Amino acid sequence: QVQLVESGGGLVQAGGSLRLACATSGRTFSNYAMGWFRQAPGKEREFVSVIGRNGISTYYANSVKGRFTISRDNAKNTVFLQMNSLKPEDTAVYYCAADRVGGYYRDPSRYDYWGQGTQVTVSS
Repeated sequence: QVQLVESGGGLVQAGGSLRLACATSGRTFSNYAMGWFRQAPGKEREFVSVIGRNGISTYYANSVKGRFTISRDNAKNTVFLQMNSLKPEDTAVYYCAADRVGGYYRDPSRYDYWGQGTQVTVSS
């Protein structure tokens, strides 16, 4: 089992920044690829970004590319999502997820463990 706890969400004005963190415990963190997803009210959960086990390979949704940066600290068992130039359409609950296969999946059903989510609200 892997436990994931997100933090860092909040209310920010458009153009602002937030840094989300996802602290993990349980199994060896470095064995998992880690993803960030988000879900806005009335919408399906959507892929935001994923980072490989060693932190070298990263992928982003087109909607956040160039604005968001994913990173991980395997010594601290934590994955981060730096979000800059935030837009109102980024408003959602953000979730981190762990994938034990180590792929770079955009499909949330491929992930094995999920956090409880953290709310991000961007005002215009």
